[in-house]
Amino acid sequence: MKETASGPYLSLVVPFYNEAENVEEMHRRLRAVLDRLGKTFEIIYVDDGSTDRTYDLLKAIYDRDPAVRVVKLRRNFGQTAGLQAGFDHARGEVIISMDGDLQHDPEEIPQFLAKIDEGYDIVSGWRKERKDNLIVRKIPSWAANRMMRKLSGVAIHDFGTTFKAYRRQAISGLRLYGELHRFIPALISRTGVRITEIPISNIVRQKGKSKYGLSRVRRVFFDLLTVKFLVSFIDRPLQIFGLLGLAFGGVGFVIALVLTVGFYAFGWSIRENLGNLLFSIFLMILGVFFVMTGLLAEMISRIYFQTHDIRIYSVDRVDSRAGGPADGPG
Repeated sequence: MKETASGPYLSLVVPFYNEAENVEEMHRRLRAVLDRLGKTFEIIYVDDGSTDRTYDLLKAIYDRDPAVRVVKLRRNFGQTAGLQAGFDHARGEVIISMDGDLQHDPEEIPQFLAKIDEGYDIVSGWRKERKDNLIVRKIPSWAANRMMRKLSGVAIHDFGTTFKAYRRQAISGLRLYGELHRFIPALISRTGVRITEIPISNIVRQKGKSKYGLSRVRRVFFDLLTVKFLVSFIDRPLQIFGLLGLAFGGVGFVIALVLTVGFYAFGWSIRENLGNLLFSIFLMILGVFFVMTGLLAEMISRIYFQTHDIRIYSVDRVDSRAGGPADGPG
């Protein structure tokens, strides 16, 4: 995200993809809550390449509401890219992200802000009583959340929900890709931020079609591995690759040593143990490969930290009034 000299207290970031049936009601309920806060705010709606009337409705809202800004992406890049685009255009001291399908209740926004006021850097929603399909959503979500807690060391129950509040400083410079938006607390936990969670309502979708299904399980699994690497080894990849190299190379060396001792001390036949010898050589070569991969990854990580200002989306247009973000009352 880009730092600005001044801006509103609160930025609401809401990505949409084919949610024409929910846009107007979402804005009405969101604006009703924000008007009662007594704080300056802006609402950033991101149209993630919708093919229905979503953008037209968002543009109409922008035309009549000075607190709204609309970012329209050129195509559907996915929820992670939609959130990243919203974060990049947000100027508030506090940023709250939520879905645009009305499964997140805007009335719960003050609870997030109350926790931010207590000194937390990230406040994550926790769908404590889920009403989703058992096979498609509940079981995969339970497994993924449990694994993520173990892998990241971040003690929250629900990584998957988009409904979260962030201090601007906590996610400044954050760069998301893939489907890593659900793991933001884990990705930045290594910086020492204070993270907490609050129970939120799990509202059943009333209108529109869900974008989630079992096809996401495979992607989530690989994202878990990615997050573990990013959290634990992004600045020291040789630690993991070197460990693998030592393990494989060590086993290969021990096998070769046993064969050598057997040949000289006990007269073992090389011909009879040729398979074991080749296997030991293979393991030692594999060990060298992992160490070299680790060294290469070390160099790549250094380049990454210096030149990672890369966008994962392409903006078609931004509907924003000149002179900075529109402020609400307060």
